[in-house]
Amino acid sequence: MSLLLPDSGLLFWMFLSFGIVFVILAKYGFPVIIKMVEGRKTYIDQSLEVAREANAQLSKLKQEGDALVAAANKEQGRILREAMEERDKIVHEARKQAEIAAQKELDAVKQQIQMEKDEAIRDIRRQVAVLSVDIAEKVLRKSLEDKDAQMGMIDRMLDEVLTPNKN
Repeated sequence: MSLLLPDSGLLFWMFLSFGIVFVILAKYGFPVIIKMVEGRKTYIDQSLEVAREANAQLSKLKQEGDALVAAANKEQGRILREAMEERDKIVHEARKQAEIAAQKELDAVKQQIQMEKDEAIRDIRRQVAVLSVDIAEKVLRKSLEDKDAQMGMIDRMLDEVLTPNKN
């Protein structure tokens, strides 16, 4: 039986040493350990609170960022619309100026054509007058070789010019 039961003296001293160590730990060690565990718990709680605040701020910043992106997109759309309106205005003004320039050019060409036409008509009239005078001179020379015939022709022409037209 001595194998099954340990020595009672040894058992007594083990309980006694355990009791002393437990009392010393209870008096001096456990409060320090508990204080460290509570400090660690407080630090973890504070860290969790800071993490929650950071998440809240991050969420708020994300919302503000989304709002800024939406505002930027809206502003971009407004700027693009204004740019398109300005482009259309510039194109319209350019067309208007081109039409005005084309009309001025057309008017200048028409005026030049009219002047050339008038000059051509005057030139034709001069040529017709010269030809008429040449033809008349040749006809009159043949038909008016004597003085009496010439004087009769001159008198007839003066009478026609001086008498009013009966037509």
